[in-house]
Amino acid sequence: MNGVAVSGRVLLQDGDLVQIALAAKLVFIGLDATVPLGTDEAAAHDLGLLRLDRSAHRVWVGGQEVDPPLSPQQFRLLELLYLNPTRIVTREEVVEHVWHESLGSGVSEQAIDALVRRLRERLSERMPEVTFVETARGLGFRLKVIS
Repeated sequence: MNGVAVSGRVLLQDGDLVQIALAAKLVFIGLDATVPLGTDEAAAHDLGLLRLDRSAHRVWVGGQEVDPPLSPQQFRLLELLYLNPTRIVTREEVVEHVWHESLGSGVSEQAIDALVRRLRERLSERMPEVTFVETARGLGFRLKVIS
């Protein structure tokens, strides 16, 4: 911990660096922290009541982790919306980002709508009063950023 070998239990404080052999380095952030400290900006994003850690494929809504985790397709859809919080994401962009391995062949409008519906349901498990994913009729989808 913080460059010193330890054994047994140790109380962690905000910002403590925990290294496990040469395999992993972690920074401890207390539950009462409001902003992640020392977090790789490309890996973790915080948009109001939503927080997404891209490298770990983890999502928090209102401070509570979504468990069980989102499916890979749900996560990729949320990631796309998260990376574009100020604009509408088109259906074509959704197909390209979510179903990139199939090059979008055979992805129907109904499949896109079903994926959006399932993502909304999963996010609303933690905060049923909030709709995070909005539909812009005829255009696509956008993430509603709520502080």
